[in-house]
Amino acid sequence: MDIIVLIKQVPDTASRIQDRVKDGVVDLEGVTWVVSPYDEYAVEEALRLKEAHGGSVTLITIGPERATSALKDMLALGADEAVLLSDPLFAELGPRAVAHVLAAAIRDLPYDMIWAGWKAVDNDEGLVPIYLASALGLPHASFVTGIEIQDGRATVRREIEGGKEIMSLDLPAVLTAQKGLNEVRYASLKGIMAVKRKEIPVRDAQSLGIEADALPARGVHVERVEAPPDRGAGRIVAGEPQEAARELARLLHEESKVI
Repeated sequence: MDIIVLIKQVPDTASRIQDRVKDGVVDLEGVTWVVSPYDEYAVEEALRLKEAHGGSVTLITIGPERATSALKDMLALGADEAVLLSDPLFAELGPRAVAHVLAAAIRDLPYDMIWAGWKAVDNDEGLVPIYLASALGLPHASFVTGIEIQDGRATVRREIEGGKEIMSLDLPAVLTAQKGLNEVRYASLKGIMAVKRKEIPVRDAQSLGIEADALPARGVHVERVEAPPDRGAGRIVAGEPQEAARELARLLHEESKVI
C-alpha cells in the first residue's frame, strides 16, 4: 500500500503570536517552526498501515527551504521518501491554489491513500484536503479516529457534532486525521541519523507544469491582524447571597447590558 501524507510546517504552538503583532501584521521572524500536530497523527497512521499492509510512505509539503526540516523530522519516524514543493509562486497561496499545486505533484506518484491532518494549526481553515479530493476526483473523509482496510475499501470512524459516524470508502481516498486516532511515536536514534544527510528533492512550478494564471485566486484576504483587547479588572459583588445576586443581576442588565 503506497500512502502519501501531506504535512505543513507551522509556528510552534507554544509561541506567543499575540506578542508578534505590529502594525496589523504578524512578524514571524525568529519563531520556532514545527510540523502541524494533526499532520503528525496522519504520518503515524500511515506508518502503522505500512507496517500492517506493506508498501511505502511519501511525505509532501509546500514551503520555503526551511520546510525541509519538517520533512526530515517525519522521515526520522519511518517514512520512506519526501518531496518539497518550493517556488516563489507558491508563497501566500489560498487553499484552492495549494490543492491545485499538490494535485499536480501527486498525479506523478503512485498512491492508494492520501492522509493529512484535518487542519493546520496556523490558519485553522481545514480546506486543503477537501479541495484536493475534489481536484483528484477522490472520496474524502475528515476527522478520522479509526480505520480498517479490507478488499480495497477503507472503513473509517470519524467524529461528528454530537456523536460518531462510520463510513466506507473505495480506495484511493483522501483522509484527514483527528486527535485520538493514535499516539505518535518518537524518532529513534537510528532514524534521526539516517536522515541527517538525506537529500530532499525539490520541485518548482516549472517542473510541475504550473503557470501563475492557472492558479485559483485567493478568495479571502487578510486586511489586518490585531491582538485581542486586554480584559478589564474583575469586580467583586459583596453582601449576603440574595442581596449580592440582585446587585449582580442589576449590574449585568444596566451596566454590562448582557441580560
